[in-house]
Amino acid sequence: MSFEAISSITQAEAEARAMVAGAEQRARQLAADAENAGKLAVDAAAAKAAEELAELSRQVDDKARAQAEAYAAELENKKAALRAKAGGKLDQAAALVVERIVNS
Repeated sequence: MSFEAISSITQAEAEARAMVAGAEQRARQLAADAENAGKLAVDAAAAKAAEELAELSRQVDDKARAQAEAYAAELENKKAALRAKAGGKLDQAAALVVERIVNS
């Protein structure tokens, strides 16, 4: 084989090794970029989920507070009605006691 042919083959082999090394480097870079993008996507999804959870928690707290206030108002109304009813019976009971004492 001539020196030119050997030199050409050596040069082609060197170019092939350089191309393979470049492709491997590019593949490693693409894999690293994809991993970083994946981590960023997971972090963004976690942050969004945390925000949504906080908003839902706030809504639930607001709804629970409103229901508690409504129940408290309803109970106050019932309590006032029972007191009024009891007050009327108290007057009747007092009149009955006075009547019995007077009639005895």
